[in-house]
Amino acid sequence: MDELDDTRLERYARHVILDEVGEEGQLKLLSSKVLVVGAGGLGAPVLMYLAAAGIGTLGIVDHDVVDLSNLQRQIIHSTEEIGQPKVRSAAERIALLNPDVEVIEHRMRLGPNNAEDLFADYDLIVDGSDNFAARYLSSDTAFKLKKPLVSAALVRFEGQLTTFKAYETGPCYRCLFPEPPDPTLVPRCDTVGIFGAVAGVMGSLQATEVLKELLGLGSSMAGHLLLFDALDQTFRKIAVPKDPGCSVCGG
Repeated sequence: MDELDDTRLERYARHVILDEVGEEGQLKLLSSKVLVVGAGGLGAPVLMYLAAAGIGTLGIVDHDVVDLSNLQRQIIHSTEEIGQPKVRSAAERIALLNPDVEVIEHRMRLGPNNAEDLFADYDLIVDGSDNFAARYLSSDTAFKLKKPLVSAALVRFEGQLTTFKAYETGPCYRCLFPEPPDPTLVPRCDTVGIFGAVAGVMGSLQATEVLKELLGLGSSMAGHLLLFDALDQTFRKIAVPKDPGCSVCGG
Protein backbone atom coordinates (compact mmCIF):
# COMPACT_ATOMS: atom_id res chain seq x y z
CA MET A 1 0.00 0.00 0.00
CA ASP A 2 1.58 3.27 -1.18
CA GLU A 3 -1.11 5.70 -0.06
CA LEU A 4 -4.31 5.84 1.94
CA ASP A 5 -7.58 5.66 0.07
CA ASP A 6 -10.42 8.04 0.93
CA THR A 7 -12.01 5.66 3.45
CA ARG A 8 -8.74 5.19 5.33
CA LEU A 9 -7.97 8.90 5.21
CA GLU A 10 -11.28 9.49 6.96
CA ARG A 11 -10.88 6.63 9.46
CA TYR A 12 -7.39 7.71 10.49
CA ALA A 13 -7.85 11.45 9.99
CA ARG A 14 -6.90 12.35 13.57
CA HIS A 15 -3.61 10.51 13.13
CA VAL A 16 -2.89 11.87 9.68
CA ILE A 17 -3.23 15.50 10.76
CA LEU A 18 -0.57 14.97 13.42
CA ASP A 19 2.73 16.17 11.98
CA GLU A 20 4.51 13.43 13.93
CA VAL A 21 2.39 10.70 12.28
CA GLY A 22 0.96 11.86 8.97
CA GLU A 23 0.08 9.57 6.08
CA GLU A 24 3.53 7.97 6.08
CA GLY A 25 3.24 7.04 9.73
CA GLN A 26 -0.26 5.63 9.30
CA LEU A 27 0.93 3.50 6.40
CA LYS A 28 3.68 2.20 8.66
CA LEU A 29 1.14 1.21 11.30
CA LEU A 30 -0.96 -0.57 8.69
CA SER A 31 2.08 -2.61 7.66
CA SER A 32 3.11 -3.43 11.26
CA LYS A 33 2.68 -6.76 13.04
CA VAL A 34 2.18 -6.84 16.81
CA LEU A 35 1.76 -9.89 19.04
CA VAL A 36 -0.23 -9.48 22.26
CA VAL A 37 0.35 -12.11 24.94
CA GLY A 38 -2.88 -12.36 26.89
CA ALA A 39 -6.39 -11.15 26.03
CA GLY A 40 -7.27 -10.30 29.62
CA GLY A 41 -7.25 -7.16 31.74
CA LEU A 42 -4.26 -5.61 29.98
CA GLY A 43 -4.63 -7.25 26.60
CA ALA A 44 -8.24 -6.13 26.19
CA PRO A 45 -7.60 -2.34 26.07
CA VAL A 46 -4.28 -2.85 24.26
CA LEU A 47 -6.00 -4.78 21.49
CA MET A 48 -8.87 -2.31 21.20
CA TYR A 49 -6.61 0.72 20.86
CA LEU A 50 -4.11 -0.96 18.54
CA ALA A 51 -6.94 -2.15 16.32
CA ALA A 52 -8.47 1.31 16.28
CA ALA A 53 -5.06 2.78 15.42
CA GLY A 54 -4.80 0.55 12.37
CA ILE A 55 -2.11 -1.94 13.26
CA GLY A 56 -2.24 -4.14 10.17
CA THR A 57 -1.72 -7.50 11.85
CA LEU A 58 -2.54 -8.33 15.46
CA GLY A 59 -1.63 -11.71 16.88
CA ILE A 60 -3.30 -12.84 20.12
CA VAL A 61 -1.92 -15.56 22.37
CA ASP A 62 -4.32 -16.90 25.01
CA HIS A 63 -5.44 -20.40 25.99
CA ASP A 64 -8.35 -19.37 28.22
CA VAL A 65 -12.10 -18.88 27.75
CA VAL A 66 -14.23 -15.91 28.75
CA ASP A 67 -15.56 -16.11 32.32
CA LEU A 68 -18.20 -13.94 33.95
CA SER A 69 -15.64 -12.65 36.47
CA ASN A 70 -13.48 -11.35 33.58
CA LEU A 71 -16.04 -8.80 32.42
CA GLN A 72 -15.41 -6.32 35.25
CA ARG A 73 -12.20 -5.24 33.44
CA GLN A 74 -11.66 -7.24 30.22
CA ILE A 75 -13.64 -4.86 28.04
CA ILE A 76 -13.03 -6.57 24.70
CA HIS A 77 -15.34 -9.43 25.76
CA SER A 78 -19.09 -9.44 26.42
CA THR A 79 -21.66 -11.39 28.40
CA GLU A 80 -22.80 -13.25 25.27
CA GLU A 81 -19.28 -14.61 24.80
CA ILE A 82 -18.93 -16.32 28.19
CA GLY A 83 -17.43 -19.76 27.58
CA GLN A 84 -15.99 -18.75 24.22
CA PRO A 85 -12.20 -18.79 23.67
CA LYS A 86 -10.78 -15.36 24.45
CA VAL A 87 -8.85 -15.23 21.18
CA ARG A 88 -12.08 -15.79 19.22
CA SER A 89 -14.06 -13.29 21.28
CA ALA A 90 -11.32 -10.66 20.85
CA ALA A 91 -11.03 -11.32 17.12
CA GLU A 92 -14.76 -10.87 16.62
CA ARG A 93 -14.76 -7.56 18.48
CA ILE A 94 -11.76 -6.29 16.51
CA ALA A 95 -13.46 -7.22 13.21
CA LEU A 96 -16.43 -5.05 14.19
CA LEU A 97 -14.15 -2.17 15.17
CA ASN A 98 -11.77 -2.13 12.21
CA PRO A 99 -11.91 -4.41 9.16
CA ASP A 100 -8.44 -3.18 8.13
CA VAL A 101 -6.89 -5.36 10.84
CA GLU A 102 -5.93 -8.98 10.25
CA VAL A 103 -6.19 -10.97 13.48
CA ILE A 104 -4.20 -14.15 13.98
CA GLU A 105 -5.57 -16.32 16.78
CA HIS A 106 -3.05 -18.37 18.73
CA ARG A 107 -5.22 -20.37 21.10
CA MET A 108 -2.45 -21.80 23.25
CA ARG A 109 -0.47 -21.17 26.38
CA LEU A 110 2.84 -19.41 25.76
CA GLY A 111 5.63 -21.84 26.56
CA PRO A 112 9.29 -22.65 25.86
CA ASN A 113 8.23 -24.92 23.00
CA ASN A 114 6.43 -22.21 21.01
CA ALA A 115 7.63 -18.75 22.12
CA GLU A 116 10.38 -18.29 19.53
CA ASP A 117 8.21 -19.42 16.62
CA LEU A 118 5.40 -17.12 17.75
CA PHE A 119 7.56 -14.06 18.34
CA ALA A 120 9.57 -14.42 15.14
CA ASP A 121 6.69 -13.37 12.88
CA TYR A 122 6.02 -10.04 14.63
CA ASP A 123 7.71 -6.62 14.83
CA LEU A 124 6.91 -6.00 18.49
CA ILE A 125 5.61 -7.99 21.44
CA VAL A 126 3.16 -6.85 24.13
CA ASP A 127 3.26 -8.67 27.46
CA GLY A 128 -0.20 -8.65 29.03
CA SER A 129 0.31 -11.89 30.93
CA ASP A 130 -0.62 -12.43 34.57
CA ASN A 131 2.17 -14.73 35.76
CA PHE A 132 5.92 -14.60 36.27
CA ALA A 133 6.71 -17.61 34.09
CA ALA A 134 5.22 -15.92 31.02
CA ARG A 135 6.93 -12.61 31.81
CA TYR A 136 10.36 -14.23 32.11
CA LEU A 137 9.81 -16.23 28.94
CA SER A 138 8.57 -13.20 26.99
CA SER A 139 11.56 -11.12 28.08
CA ASP A 140 14.11 -13.86 27.38
CA THR A 141 12.65 -14.61 23.95
CA ALA A 142 12.26 -10.98 22.92
CA PHE A 143 15.88 -10.33 23.90
CA LYS A 144 17.11 -13.34 21.92
CA LEU A 145 15.16 -12.31 18.81
CA LYS A 146 15.87 -8.57 19.27
CA LYS A 147 12.20 -7.65 19.44
CA PRO A 148 10.91 -4.69 21.51
CA LEU A 149 8.74 -5.85 24.41
CA VAL A 150 6.19 -3.50 26.00
CA SER A 151 5.32 -4.93 29.41
CA ALA A 152 2.86 -4.01 32.14
CA ALA A 153 1.52 -5.53 35.33
CA LEU A 154 -1.21 -4.61 37.81
CA VAL A 155 -2.75 -5.63 41.09
CA ARG A 156 -5.32 -4.00 43.36
CA PHE A 157 -5.04 -0.21 42.73
CA GLU A 158 -1.53 -0.18 41.25
CA GLY A 159 0.18 -0.75 37.94
CA GLN A 160 3.62 -0.62 36.41
CA LEU A 161 4.89 -0.26 32.85
CA THR A 162 8.17 -0.48 30.97
CA THR A 163 9.65 -1.33 27.58
CA PHE A 164 12.43 -3.88 27.29
CA LYS A 165 15.05 -3.43 24.56
CA ALA A 166 18.07 -4.86 26.36
CA TYR A 167 19.64 -5.79 23.02
CA GLU A 168 20.06 -2.02 22.48
CA THR A 169 19.72 -0.26 25.82
CA GLY A 170 18.37 -0.69 29.31
CA PRO A 171 17.64 -3.84 31.30
CA CYS A 172 15.68 -6.99 30.62
CA TYR A 173 13.07 -8.39 32.99
CA ARG A 174 15.65 -10.53 34.78
CA CYS A 175 17.71 -7.43 35.57
CA LEU A 176 14.76 -6.14 37.60
CA PHE A 177 13.73 -9.50 39.03
CA PRO A 178 16.61 -12.01 38.84
CA GLU A 179 14.54 -14.77 40.43
CA PRO A 180 10.78 -15.30 40.65
CA PRO A 181 9.39 -14.58 44.11
CA ASP A 182 7.99 -17.22 46.39
CA PRO A 183 4.53 -18.01 44.90
CA THR A 184 3.00 -17.92 48.39
CA LEU A 185 4.08 -14.28 48.78
CA VAL A 186 2.84 -13.02 45.41
CA PRO A 187 -0.59 -11.35 45.48
CA ARG A 188 -2.95 -12.61 42.78
CA CYS A 189 -5.90 -10.74 41.33
CA ASP A 190 -8.26 -13.60 42.12
CA THR A 191 -7.37 -13.39 45.82
CA VAL A 192 -6.60 -9.69 46.45
CA GLY A 193 -8.65 -8.09 43.66
CA ILE A 194 -8.10 -5.54 40.94
CA PHE A 195 -9.79 -2.16 40.51
CA GLY A 196 -11.13 -2.65 37.00
CA ALA A 197 -10.34 0.74 35.51
CA VAL A 198 -6.67 0.38 36.50
CA ALA A 199 -6.41 -2.27 33.78
CA GLY A 200 -7.75 0.29 31.33
CA VAL A 201 -5.19 2.89 32.40
CA MET A 202 -2.23 0.53 32.11
CA GLY A 203 -3.44 -1.12 28.91
CA SER A 204 -3.94 2.28 27.28
CA LEU A 205 -0.44 3.30 28.32
CA GLN A 206 0.90 0.07 26.82
CA ALA A 207 -0.86 0.77 23.53
CA THR A 208 0.59 4.29 23.53
CA GLU A 209 4.11 2.93 23.99
CA VAL A 210 3.59 0.37 21.22
CA LEU A 211 2.58 3.09 18.76
CA LYS A 212 5.51 5.28 19.84
CA GLU A 213 7.97 2.43 19.36
CA LEU A 214 6.64 1.55 15.91
CA LEU A 215 6.74 5.18 14.77
CA GLY A 216 9.91 6.21 16.61
CA LEU A 217 8.14 8.98 18.52
CA GLY A 218 9.18 10.64 21.75
CA SER A 219 11.24 8.96 24.46
CA SER A 220 11.25 5.20 24.82
CA MET A 221 10.37 3.69 28.19
CA ALA A 222 13.37 1.37 27.84
CA GLY A 223 15.51 1.85 30.94
CA HIS A 224 12.63 3.33 32.93
CA LEU A 225 9.75 1.97 35.01
CA LEU A 226 6.47 3.85 35.33
CA LEU A 227 4.56 3.27 38.57
CA PHE A 228 0.87 4.18 38.88
CA ASP A 229 -1.10 4.46 42.13
CA ALA A 230 -4.82 4.94 41.50
CA LEU A 231 -5.72 5.77 45.11
CA ASP A 232 -3.38 8.78 45.12
CA GLN A 233 -3.77 9.28 41.34
CA THR A 234 -0.01 9.59 40.96
CA PHE A 235 2.58 8.46 38.44
CA ARG A 236 6.25 8.00 39.28
CA LYS A 237 8.93 7.30 36.66
CA ILE A 238 12.19 5.79 37.85
CA ALA A 239 15.37 4.77 36.07
CA VAL A 240 16.14 1.04 36.04
CA PRO A 241 19.71 0.12 35.07
CA LYS A 242 20.94 -3.00 33.30
CA ASP A 243 22.47 -5.58 35.62
CA PRO A 244 25.97 -6.37 34.27
CA GLY A 245 25.74 -9.74 35.97
CA CYS A 246 22.38 -10.64 34.43
CA SER A 247 22.24 -14.25 33.25
CA VAL A 248 20.48 -13.24 30.03
CA CYS A 249 21.60 -9.77 28.89
CA GLY A 250 24.57 -8.93 31.12
CA GLY A 251 28.11 -8.48 29.87
